[in-house]
Amino acid sequence: MEMSQKSDLADDRLLRRMLAGDEDAFTDLYRLKHPAIYRFALHMSGNAALAEDVTQEVFMALIREPGRFDPARGSLGAFLFGIARNHLRKRWEQERRLVPIAHESEELGDFVASLPSSNGSGAVPASAVDDLESLDTIGRVRRAISTLPENYREVVVLCELEEMSYEEAAVALNCPVGTVRSRLHRARAILLEKLREPRAARRVSALGK
Repeated sequence: MEMSQKSDLADDRLLRRMLAGDEDAFTDLYRLKHPAIYRFALHMSGNAALAEDVTQEVFMALIREPGRFDPARGSLGAFLFGIARNHLRKRWEQERRLVPIAHESEELGDFVASLPSSNGSGAVPASAVDDLESLDTIGRVRRAISTLPENYREVVVLCELEEMSYEEAAVALNCPVGTVRSRLHRARAILLEKLREPRAARRVSALGK
């Protein structure tokens, strides 16, 4: 049995126990799911306090209306990500001052290495990877992700940084799997171009000296 399937079964068991009034089951669910929900909210908002507020709201919603979760539609994790997304959108409507930004450097470094080349081959030349892995790469990736339109940023965070499957991301984002694939493809292309622009500018600047 795959790891994700085992996780889903464990989540279902804990949820059933929670619905039966087992407080320890909710505590276990919270400990299991809190980190990923918090990371998603933080990646999307760039605001630690807001990310924690949204995470708390997600679990309060689970306590208030556990019956909203339908296992036939997807995993509990995808359901919780969907609630987090909705709460974030509500907060964004209230606070337009937020500047989304990504964080964990190792995750971002792995993501940079996975970006496709512009020749359509789907592989990044070794020289390109070497160029990207400079000291300022992580900062540039953070800035590039933060400038993506919300619908593209969502799929990057869920599929690349949280390693969610396309199917699960589609449930969380309430859209077809094909939409997730196309948005991720476009997001990768945009990010690659954004990451190349500073290098091109530096080369032009160097030639002018």
